[in-house]
Amino acid sequence: MEGLRMALRSRGLVISNLPDKGRCLLADKDFYPGEVIISQNPYVCVPNNSSGESRCDGCFTTSNLKKCSGCQVVWYCGTTCQKSQWQLHRLECNMLSKLEKGRRKSVTPTIRLMLKLYLRRKLESEKVISTPPTENYNLVDALVAHMEDIDEKQLLLYAQMANLVYLMLQWPDSEINVKEIAQNFSRLACNAHTLSDSELRPLGTGLYPVISIINHSCLPNAVLVFEGSLAVVRAVEHIPKGGEVSNSLVLQGNYVHVLISYIETAGSTATRQKALKEQYFFTCACLRCIKVGQPDDVQESAILEGYRCTNEKCNGFLLRDSDNKKFVCQSCRNLRSKEELQKLAAEINGLSEEAQKSMSNNNAKESICVLKHVETMQRKLFHPYTVILLQTREKLLKMLMDQEDWQGALEYCKLTIPVYQKVYPEFHPLLGLQYYTCGKLEWLLGDTENAISSLTNAARVLGVTHGTNTPFVKELLMKLEEARAEASYKLQSCDE
Repeated sequence: MEGLRMALRSRGLVISNLPDKGRCLLADKDFYPGEVIISQNPYVCVPNNSSGESRCDGCFTTSNLKKCSGCQVVWYCGTTCQKSQWQLHRLECNMLSKLEKGRRKSVTPTIRLMLKLYLRRKLESEKVISTPPTENYNLVDALVAHMEDIDEKQLLLYAQMANLVYLMLQWPDSEINVKEIAQNFSRLACNAHTLSDSELRPLGTGLYPVISIINHSCLPNAVLVFEGSLAVVRAVEHIPKGGEVSNSLVLQGNYVHVLISYIETAGSTATRQKALKEQYFFTCACLRCIKVGQPDDVQESAILEGYRCTNEKCNGFLLRDSDNKKFVCQSCRNLRSKEELQKLAAEINGLSEEAQKSMSNNNAKESICVLKHVETMQRKLFHPYTVILLQTREKLLKMLMDQEDWQGALEYCKLTIPVYQKVYPEFHPLLGLQYYTCGKLEWLLGDTENAISSLTNAARVLGVTHGTNTPFVKELLMKLEEARAEASYKLQSCDE
């Protein structure tokens, strides 16, 4: 690991090991908002191919795809991507080709990821490929597996998957065994990252052993995004080498922890803790989570997951009263009975099931109509900033955009912005992307003035989270300049 320490030190980073947190990454220099802290290519990665959509194994595009003529499983967009992957795929291709065609369908992306993991290890051991300090199997082997925390059902699933990989590899028992493969499946579950595009749409799965060292916080000071398959961690606030720090930073000696979020943070402490415990097997003790049960935390939970006040002019949050029969608004003291809330919730559940059936039948117009009714009912039941109401509006936004109902989509997009501002910090990629969507819709509909405001906000946030030199942000900045030029031309025309 000395080579890794030296490589990280050259980037202004220190690796440490804590009894309660395991390995972690610390800043040994000042990092400023938007600055790249570390980037890493995947040790192995695979696209999330499905029956409805396939992706290139090299660049994850869906365009101009052709199947590998050998295995008939893997897709490529052209010779460039095929050649870039051939060193590893020639071994994989040989193994996949030996399977019956029917069995090849059982080779899921997760199975392929594991297969590629062992094939890369083989190429390393045979010195066919290089093993730099930040990219070698020893780093994978050092990742936490949490085998002792997994339930029996999950262990059985890992064993079955491991047995399939073992049979496909056909290596001597001295080189590999089913138990070791099962352990690596558990490692993948805890450490692999969902590869996404610039708009955070999932594309595949990749294993980044150095990035996996970075610890979690529900108040992160850095964000993980992807540029193709390259994982890039950028600071979203000033991370100082030492000295005075803000409340969201964690000190160890003279070093500050680099922290990202492993999960969706728009939820109550209980919801976040449940997600982290189920997938990552730890209880978060970040500066947001240690407030559990305190007045601020109770209020946040009631707003993000609770009910609204019946007083239209009041934006207060509700808490149960002492006899557990009513909910009391903490601002105006209005009451809502438990019975009334349960009745409304039952109606919403019925409508939601109806909407789901319409979606399953690909009846877009009916789905939108029912979902709008669900949204109306939810507004009567839930606090305006609840995650549940936000999720419904996000579904409607996407469906209306698919139907090219730009005006309808903009209305729902505008409703989500205040909630995004409430549930996410100032520099969060999802907030920036929502500003961007809003700006594009406003510009499309001729509202240039508001489009400039939204696109400016998008550029301010995404310039930090995605980097100002990435093609995605450059395209955003170009749109912003075009909108400003259009506004200037309109103003000039009016003056004339």
